[in-house]
Amino acid sequence: MTLGVGLAAAGAGAVLGYGAERLAVGRPVLPGHRSPRREVPLGSLRGRPVVVRAGDGTELHAEVDDLPEDEARRAAEQGRPTVVLSHGYALNLDFWHTQRLALRGRYRLVLWDQRGHGRSERGPVGSATIDQLGEDLEAVLAATCPRGPLVLLGHSMGGMTIMALAARDPDLVAERVVATALVSTSAGGMEANDFGLAALAPALRRVAPTALGLLSRRAPLVERTRALGGDLETLLVRHWSFASDVPEDVVDFTARMIAATRIEVIDDFFPAFARHDKAEALDALAGGEVLVLVGADDLLTPPSHSEEIVRRLPGAEHVVVPQAGHLVPLEHPDVVQQAVEGLLRRGERLVTHDRGRAVDAPDDAAGGGAGGTA
Repeated sequence: MTLGVGLAAAGAGAVLGYGAERLAVGRPVLPGHRSPRREVPLGSLRGRPVVVRAGDGTELHAEVDDLPEDEARRAAEQGRPTVVLSHGYALNLDFWHTQRLALRGRYRLVLWDQRGHGRSERGPVGSATIDQLGEDLEAVLAATCPRGPLVLLGHSMGGMTIMALAARDPDLVAERVVATALVSTSAGGMEANDFGLAALAPALRRVAPTALGLLSRRAPLVERTRALGGDLETLLVRHWSFASDVPEDVVDFTARMIAATRIEVIDDFFPAFARHDKAEALDALAGGEVLVLVGADDLLTPPSHSEEIVRRLPGAEHVVVPQAGHLVPLEHPDVVQQAVEGLLRRGERLVTHDRGRAVDAPDDAAGGGAGGTA
């Protein structure tokens, strides 16, 4: 969501004739510190590619990190679920790099690029909706993990995608999803957000869709300008993504993902957030374990949105990470991973409990998700 808001603010500022960009970066710009030595560079992980055809024919790119045969057998015996990770707006599946690195080899993982993002096709006009993303996720599950228990992790728009799946197919969620992580996301009410731009918020809401539309119709020029104006884009990334001193390679990695997202796609999806309302769908998640996690200083989906989710899911674990912005999994990966590990343990206990109650059930009904095939 970072660049959509940033470009909208910049566009609104140009249309309104005063310094939206100056206001957008009014908070002190946090300098990045020296990047750590990483044995596995950010965004370099790859899995087995799977092409998933959505219901409208759009080709979606997914990757599966399979387990070795012996480990897959143990995972199935232990009730380890398949973990499915859905990224946010203007990002791609590489967003989950640190979580993927921590989980691969222990869990079967499925990651995918939402339509128009990463390696997935854009889709037909009018298909950039949260409901469509829920249908897309259903197609990804059918293609990559048709059986067995699931854990769903969603960040920002990815969390909304999970809610759309729950609204679309509550039976699937109730029967197979043992745990869900809703990270830096919202069940609705996004139209009231000021995105940290209180002074500009009313004008921004009126002008932003038009500004983005104008930019998308000048896409080649905008993309060339983005390539030349990396400093401004990085400044916007810092402001809306992070609230603490993050390594320079994290900022660069984030900026590269956003810069790779076409302006037309940013324009396609931007109106979907104001229309998003999936509060009622949260009931479908109540039968499994739920983690609701947010950065205390998130400007895009402020903690009040997570509080509303927890109000509707009072059994959920609620984690508010201090000095954290919207991209908290990149900003504080250890904190997020600790919470995810706890969620996975609780989800596995549910699988074990359900198997204990269904010892006479056929194998497919009893689980086996860790060894599912694409």
